[in-house]
Amino acid sequence: MKRWYVVYTKPSAEQTAVAHLRRQGFDAYLPRCRKVVRHARRQSNVLRPLFPRYLFVGFDCDVDRWRSINGTVGVSRLVCHSERPTALPDGVVDDLRDSEIDDGAVPLSQLVLFDSGARLRVLDGAFNGQTGTYHGMTEAERVVLLFDMIGRQVKVALPIHAVEAV
Repeated sequence: MKRWYVVYTKPSAEQTAVAHLRRQGFDAYLPRCRKVVRHARRQSNVLRPLFPRYLFVGFDCDVDRWRSINGTVGVSRLVCHSERPTALPDGVVDDLRDSEIDDGAVPLSQLVLFDSGARLRVLDGAFNGQTGTYHGMTEAERVVLLFDMIGRQVKVALPIHAVEAV
């Protein structure tokens, strides 16, 4: 039965790995998102990998010759546990594909990292140790928290790595 597995790629080689995996007959998927890139006073909106250095490949472990994936151009290694590749839970790749918009990008605002209203603790910065309520995500991949301050709720956007669930 075909399942989805995770491939760890070489730096900035996701597209190369996808192309070579497809040439070998594997079903490869690289989820992408839109990011704003600034360079020399210019700003452009580009498609970048949603998970840098990672992509997904679908195959049947019992039928397909999956060991050849490790020797594919652009691939560093197939993520394995012991000797066998580690399969993703069913529906993960389908959910990502279903959330894509017309240009093939996965909108960051649709990714659900925490349940709405979840309590999150800040790990770094000016609000270190404070607990806020999860409100959503911004297009710049930042978590929006609501804090009760000075008698009202204040929205604060923080990097994803600076919060944890309570």
